[in-house]
Amino acid sequence: MSITVVLQQMIMIFILIGVGMILFKKEMLSEATSKQISGIIVNVTNPALLICSAFGDGPKMSWQELASVFAVFVVVYAILIVVSYLIPRILLVPNHHHYSYQMLTVFGNVGFIGIPLASAVLGTQSLIFVSIYNLIFNIVIYTFGISLLQKAAARQSSETGESQPGISDTNVTSLHWKKLINAGTISAAATIIFYLADFPVPVIVPSTLTYMGQSTTLLSMIVLGAAVAQMTLKDIFAHPKLYGFILFRQILIPVSCVLLFRPFISNTLVLNTLALMLAVPAGNMSLMLSKQLHVEADTISQGIILTTLLSLVTIPVVSLIL
Repeated sequence: MSITVVLQQMIMIFILIGVGMILFKKEMLSEATSKQISGIIVNVTNPALLICSAFGDGPKMSWQELASVFAVFVVVYAILIVVSYLIPRILLVPNHHHYSYQMLTVFGNVGFIGIPLASAVLGTQSLIFVSIYNLIFNIVIYTFGISLLQKAAARQSSETGESQPGISDTNVTSLHWKKLINAGTISAAATIIFYLADFPVPVIVPSTLTYMGQSTTLLSMIVLGAAVAQMTLKDIFAHPKLYGFILFRQILIPVSCVLLFRPFISNTLVLNTLALMLAVPAGNMSLMLSKQLHVEADTISQGIILTTLLSLVTIPVVSLIL
């Protein structure tokens, strides 16, 4: 990755987040509107950006090569899960907050930020790998992630003596199997299928998808800006353990994983995509699922905002090291 290109993209992201903050402060953007825009990003523009990459020109990888990439990304998620148990213990995080740090560790913002960032920094040819990474993300968050939050919800319920809605085995099982079929999973799977099939399509199809996908970066950063505008500086920056977490999660882990896999992967684009996906800040899905399962989510919310803001520094640092 070119450090110049990465810096330019991160500065652009910083400016767009600032635009979102201004729009919210000027009451030109409300919380309700922000949620609606988020829905458009998740269900329309992000899927369009992924799928249109499947119709690009140039040489394509075989299904065997994509299968090997899939295997590497599965191993990466296995490493993240193992590391997620270690980081809160290394940082001496209280036991009742371990699940928050685990969710922040395993589940990065690979859709909301990862997709537009990879497209801008590495080009649309990287999005086939991003699709594979997102597919695994969706599977892991609705299995391991749901299980982790279920246990946290049950523990919090026993501590307060109150019955928490939404945490029974039946409810959670129904939730995660239904939620596995979503716009992210479907668009990621469709991208891989269209990529491998390589059949001709009318030019209007990729052109329309491209126009839709190009709005992703602007919309997603405006939404993030609105979220930042609703928090005080104390809410964002007054959490010392999160700084240690960011050092581990957004610098040491991306660099270590890329160095670990570099001897086995000759495709530089795959390695660069992996580095970016690991370097992105914590994802919003952890917060959404926590609220859905009635789990205390203040630490997760603070971690998402702080990792997002500091990713303006950490992502260029990772690209510089690598």
